[in-house]
Amino acid sequence: MSMDQSTLVSTALRSTSLVVTEAVIRAYAELTNDFNPIHLDAEFAAKTPMRRPIAHGTISLCLMWQCIGKNFPAHMLGAMQLDVRFVKPVYIDDELTAGGEPDGEVSGQWKVWVRAQDGGDRIVGVLQSPESDLGTSTAWNE
Repeated sequence: MSMDQSTLVSTALRSTSLVVTEAVIRAYAELTNDFNPIHLDAEFAAKTPMRRPIAHGTISLCLMWQCIGKNFPAHMLGAMQLDVRFVKPVYIDDELTAGGEPDGEVSGQWKVWVRAQDGGDRIVGVLQSPESDLGTSTAWNE
């Protein structure tokens, strides 16, 4: 990846996408040791308010961090602050896209989101760059 320090993140973040399948959910359960039946057992999930299995919320959050990671240099990531709200569950076969755009009112801040194929938000939030980098935050373009 080539680095272009002159490119200020002043446009939409380059997005990252994922199709959530049963295999993705099962692999994530294995990775995190989170085997809650709401994620893996259709019969159990049918008896809940969700009425069907939902993906682990942190799958969407990880997708958001992947998006952030491909838009900012690694040395900035540990100091960034991400504040999110989970607004709607993610289901099997949802096609998710994580992205964001600069907050026109606050320098060094981005409005970020994970959306599904229906255009509806699943996660919304705010990403704040480190105080020391405000006004000089750069993206590294490929």
